[in-house]
Formats: sequence, C-alpha cells, structure tokens
Amino acid sequence: MPGQAIQFDAEFTLRAQIQARADHPEASGRVFLKQHDRSWTYGQFRDESTRVAHFLLRRLGPIDERRPGHVAMVLENHLELASLYGGCGVAGLTLFGVNNGLRGKTLAGVLDQSRARVVIVDERFRDEFEKIRTDLLHVDPENVLYLRTQGAQLPPGEDYIACLAGEVAAPGTSLAYPDVTVTPGHDLMIIYTSGTTGLPKGIVNNNFKLCATGIGVSSQLGLGRDDCGYACMPLFHSNSMFIGFMPSFWVGGSLGIRERFSATNFVPDVLRYGVTYWNYVGEPVHYVLSALAKEYGDDLQRLRREVTNHPDNHLRYAIGNGAAPPDIDRFVDWFGLDDMFELYGSTEAAIATYRRVGDPRGSVGEVTDAAVKILDPKGGECPAAEIDAEGHIVNYEQAVGEICRVAPDTGLFQGYFDNPGANSQKYRDGVYHSGDLGHVLVKNDTRYLFFDGRTDDWIRKDGENFSALQVARLLCEHPDVSLAAAYGVPCVVSDELVMVALKLREGVRFDAKGFFDFCEDQVTHGGMDRKWIPDFVRVVDDFEYTGTQKILVRNLKATHFQPARVSDPLYWRERGEVSFKPMTADDYSRLRARFVAAERDSILER
Repeated sequence: MPGQAIQFDAEFTLRAQIQARADHPEASGRVFLKQHDRSWTYGQFRDESTRVAHFLLRRLGPIDERRPGHVAMVLENHLELASLYGGCGVAGLTLFGVNNGLRGKTLAGVLDQSRARVVIVDERFRDEFEKIRTDLLHVDPENVLYLRTQGAQLPPGEDYIACLAGEVAAPGTSLAYPDVTVTPGHDLMIIYTSGTTGLPKGIVNNNFKLCATGIGVSSQLGLGRDDCGYACMPLFHSNSMFIGFMPSFWVGGSLGIRERFSATNFVPDVLRYGVTYWNYVGEPVHYVLSALAKEYGDDLQRLRREVTNHPDNHLRYAIGNGAAPPDIDRFVDWFGLDDMFELYGSTEAAIATYRRVGDPRGSVGEVTDAAVKILDPKGGECPAAEIDAEGHIVNYEQAVGEICRVAPDTGLFQGYFDNPGANSQKYRDGVYHSGDLGHVLVKNDTRYLFFDGRTDDWIRKDGENFSALQVARLLCEHPDVSLAAAYGVPCVVSDELVMVALKLREGVRFDAKGFFDFCEDQVTHGGMDRKWIPDFVRVVDDFEYTGTQKILVRNLKATHFQPARVSDPLYWRERGEVSFKPMTADDYSRLRARFVAAERDSILER
C-alpha cells in the first residue's frame, strides 16, 4: 500500500501550494514529474514555475482590463507545459489550454476570443500555426514562441527555451516569487469544450476549483505520497488536469508524462515510471487491450508473467469514463488492478459520479447529490428505469432524459469565459443543463446513473465533446453538398461516432472517395479536427424539419446506420480506411456482432 498523503498547510491557490511543497522537508526533494530521461523534483518544479512567471510578466507588460494577463498554449504534454501552468499560477495569470487538434479559422477564433497576449506553441504544430499567425488580433508577433520538440533550429527570437533563459535566468536558478497577489477565486485555467455555437467554449477554472479536484479525486482513490499517475491524455483537457495532474500534485506523489497517448508504449511506461493509477477517456482502454492481444495472442500465461505479475507493475487503479464493461473486466484482469473507477463528469464539474465495485454493470456510479435529476423536455422529472428479465429498459422513452442539477447554485461550475449567452443557456431557471442524456436505475434504495449519449447538438468522440453544428457547417463547404446535419451515433467501444446526413445538389451523385479527400483537406487546410471526419454518411433526398424549419435530428439519430430502418443510401468507413464504402446488411450484421460482444447491443435498438 502507498504511504499516506503528505499534508501541506497552504491557501487554496496553486502559487501557495507550489511553495508549500518546495518548503516541505520531505516533499522538496521528491520527484514530481518524469518524462523519458528527464525529471523534476517539487523544488525544481517551483523554480521552473517561478522562472516562467517572471518571463510571462515581462512579456505581458502592464496588465489591466484592456490588456489582460492571458497566456495560451498549443502544446503536447511536456515538462514545460507543467511549468507554464505553474508559472501562470505563481504570477496570477490565466492560462488558456487550447486543443492542439484545432486548425485554421477555428484555432484563430479561439485564440482571438481568449484575448491571450502570449502564445506558446509546440514546434510540432509550427507549420499549421504559421498559417493563422498573422490573423491573430491580440498577440504581438514577438510573443508567439515555439517550444523545441522536433530537433529543428528555430530563429532565436522564436525559441521559447532560449528566450526564457536569456531574459530571466538559466534553468536551475532559484528566484524569489514575483510580488503579486493571487486569491483562490482568481481564474487559473480556461479549458475548452464545445457547445452548440461554432467555436469551442472556454470553461473557467479558478484556483480553488483546481485544488478541489485534487482533493476530491485523491481522496476517492485513497492516493498517497508513493503513488504515481500517468499523463498520456492531453493536459489541455480536464481529464488529465482534474484526475491526473492535480491529484498526484495534491498528495505529494509523482506523475509520468508522455507527449500523447500510445497503446504500444503504455505498458513500458507503466513499468518504467512505476505508475499506480491512470486517468483515461474511453477508447484508449480498448486500444491498450488490443495492443496486448496483438502481442500476446492466446498466450495468457506469458501475459501474466510479463504484464500482470511483472515485478515493476504497480498499477492499482484506472479512473475515467467511456470504457465498455467487457473492456473494464479485461483491463482489471490483465493488469491485476484493485479497482477501475468509471465516472461521469465534465469540465464544468457541476455533476460528478464514480462507479465502484459492486455498482450495476454499465453504470457510471451512485448519484449522491439529491439535486441531480433526469428531466424530460418539459422540465418534469423522469421516472426510474424499469428493467425486464433480459436487462432491457422497458420504459426507455419515459426514463431517459437530460442529466440536470436542480439547485440554487451551480456547484463547481464557474461559467464560460466571456460568454454570458452560454452561461444563461447552461444554467437557467434554477436548473443546470448538462447537455447529456441519461437514466437512473434504483437498486437497494440507491440511485445509479447511466449515460445515454449527447443531446442532438453535441457529439462526444474519443473523450472530447464538439459541436455537431460546426461539423455540418464545414461539410456544407463541399461543392456537392446542399445541406448537412451531423449527429452522434452508437460506438462499439465508448462514447459516440460521427454520422452525417447529406442533401446533395440536384443531379449530383455521392463520390465516396472524393468526399473523404475533402474531409482530409479540411483537416489539413481548414478548421476541421480529425475526430470530426464522419464515420457514417447517409445521403437523403431531403430532411424532415421542425415547425421552425430546423432539421429534425432526433429522427436521424434514432435510425442511425441500420440498413433495415433506413431506405437512403448509407456509407461508412472503418478506422484507417481512406475512403467511404457502401454499408450493406451483411456489414451491419458483422458490426452488430461486435456490439453484442461488447455488451452494448442495447444502444442499437433504442
């Protein structure tokens, strides 16, 4: 069992908490962050964060309402990302964690909306960033800096590491904190999610909220000073910040870092860093298992020897959302875990649940907050689900509704950055609207929550939410497309896949290869993230419309990609394919068999 958490007596600000760890006689010399052959102790993390704090304050100059202390990052996971986060905490600045998958106008729009005046960009994204650099409204050219990660030579004035050393101090220098005042209510990090508008929305996370996530998750897992997390999910995302970085930081533990998720490097990293818990989002669990199955085949004895019972395998917990029940079973078995926590939550953090051992299969845990309710479209509370002998919901239409929180407060949700319209849409008339569908099952007088997907306006794929409307708008730029609707459909692994319905211009036939190439071009030169490329396409003669002439998306979602229920031509692609192909009844039967094996076939029939 791990040691107890180290206790730190400090205000709930990242600035105070970093200093408390550097001053602590035990914590100061303990390794906090490790990546490949590099590592930082808590004392070094304090010094690096302080160097960055002085640098950012110099670069920003005067800070006031017109010239905000806003810093943006477009980075993969690196130690320097951690010190940038720490530096903003020490300097009382606000860090905007921009999704590094954004491109073109979408990326420029997010940066403009953030009003960030310094941007640190991973060298890996330099070519893409240069395409929009001159379009940015608030960033002076000299304040776009690149972090060397690819080994290329950068102009001296653009090299973040060189500028940091030249303008402040060399690495390893211990400086006094800058003289600024930071309170728990100060906005520390804006984490982006997507809503029903075209651009992603920035969710406000102040110092108190980020500290609170460290306390809550570390307490839930019983983490201690000897625990080590593993950050391979992006640190611009709440999953890694809330349930990876901050819990390990809070207890005086450690964190292994990889630039981006890699299924083949997962086991070597777990063994190398001594990882004891891992934060995940849906499909990566499946990919890790697939990599192990490919390597070990049916040789379970060898897998037990080289993974499960390996002397360097200390992995005890996994925590996240979106993993299929059979994948949970295999992951726990193959890695010899104590527990695997499926949770429900979002960056807004108004509602949270954790699935524990003994909770109903497929649930995301007990609803402990009485204010959390399932509401129908008219605002009435939905009844609990009724289950037949085969485990199917017999009152699905009545039981499934939007997951909401009915209370005079919004919990830890602190609003969207500079977006009052989104705030009033999210919390209105005393109700916080999650935008998620779910149902409640009552068992032994305990309410258990089940996640049933997104509402019509959002799609959740690979652990990220994005705007269906934005996907549709980009596809409407195709010269053959007259009108498009995008929506989430069932996925065999977790979350959703992307399906689009297209109304083509008169006299045009669907070009499967040409449409895929168009999407690839949008990823390379437009504003499309790769996750947004459709997995299924339905070609319609026309849409059904509401009374206000909006496309009736609910009916499209209900029939999704079932050939027996859709008379329109259907096309699909599997992962790695570079074109769409017609979907046949036999294709659907084979796909359905995979849902059955994953115990997710019920979501196909709803």
